[in-house]
Amino acid sequence: MSGDVYIFINRPRNRIKLLRWEAGGFVLFYKRLEKGTYELPQFKNGGLSQMIDYGELAMIITGISMKNAKKRRRFLQQNDVEKYR
Repeated sequence: MSGDVYIFINRPRNRIKLLRWEAGGFVLFYKRLEKGTYELPQFKNGGLSQMIDYGELAMIITGISMKNAKKRRRFLQQNDVEKYR
């Protein structure tokens, strides 16, 4: 009920399932690629699962490579905001 989405990708990395809870029950999204594979993010600490943000999920689904992508800072930290007052 927290809004989390669970992502499952098969071993050949050509199918993805997204599982999400909504008010009426679970919703399952499924996508199969005709060509190519999904690029997985680098796992931290060698685990089999990890948390990703919405932007990373969108990049996986649309086929954008995450290797050279850089996330730019879009806001000031709270302590930085107080310095400029």
